[in-house]
Amino acid sequence: MSDYNKILDELKDCVVCPRNCHVNRFTSNLGYCRSDASYNIASIFAHHGEEPVISGKNGICNIFFTHCNLQCTYCQNYQISRNNQELPQYNIELSEIIRKITAILDTGCNSVGFVSPSHFVPQVKIIINELHKLGRHPIIVYNTNSYDKVATLKQLEGLVDVYLADFKYINSDIAEKYSDASNYPEIASKAINEMYRQKGSSLILNEKNQAESGLIIRHLVLPDNIDNSIKLLKYVAEEISTNVYISLMSQYYPTIKVQNDPALNRTINPDEYNKVVDAMQNFGFHNGWIQEFESQSYYLPDFEKEKPF
Repeated sequence: MSDYNKILDELKDCVVCPRNCHVNRFTSNLGYCRSDASYNIASIFAHHGEEPVISGKNGICNIFFTHCNLQCTYCQNYQISRNNQELPQYNIELSEIIRKITAILDTGCNSVGFVSPSHFVPQVKIIINELHKLGRHPIIVYNTNSYDKVATLKQLEGLVDVYLADFKYINSDIAEKYSDASNYPEIASKAINEMYRQKGSSLILNEKNQAESGLIIRHLVLPDNIDNSIKLLKYVAEEISTNVYISLMSQYYPTIKVQNDPALNRTINPDEYNKVVDAMQNFGFHNGWIQEFESQSYYLPDFEKEKPF
């Protein structure tokens, strides 16, 4: 346990994520994400809604952390991701976390995903280490908004098998407006380049056609923001690789949190999505997925349920 205490010591002057708050998360003086040093996990369950190579036949054991180092106005997980309101107490002991994960792995699921983990990387490392101590070596998926520090990602090299990385914005004004992070394009591009350094453009699949190593870049197309999407894809094509796997998502659905925002209070329309799809193909991307346009209503979580999706 002393080794784990050493890992958690990083939270006594927390610079785990790009917010660089320098707070002691063992005290009540919390930083931007309002997260302390415990295991703030809202849900652990077998999820079947990710990309086919991620979910596989038996789903992925997804671990959803609370709060977030981004505050996207349109976040579909707002029930657990808000920092400006009191959330239910989700603190859970490490032994219970491991019990829940192993129970799901015993059903035939062979991967574990950490969702919104950027502000909980020390805890992520401990959970992975604890699984390894038990002789469990599931595929580890780091499902991130990509507001990650390169130095932190370097700590995960050799522990994370698959990076499932959002790339939200290439425009800093939009990043500030929607996610309170004007430096998101700079931070995310460096983070994804580090993930690419670790994994390259190859997505290695096992005999079950499930990804066991690699990088997937996700991009959610937002209404009235087509230029951002096209410029972002152009950046990836020119600065990273057209061989990288892209998951282009059409699933945006307005939550009650954006009902008064005229730009975001609607789904995208087919013309918007098709323009981005055409650009993706014209830039030369040939690996990945184009989401079915009818997907908007498929992925709405309710974290008051035991299985939110």
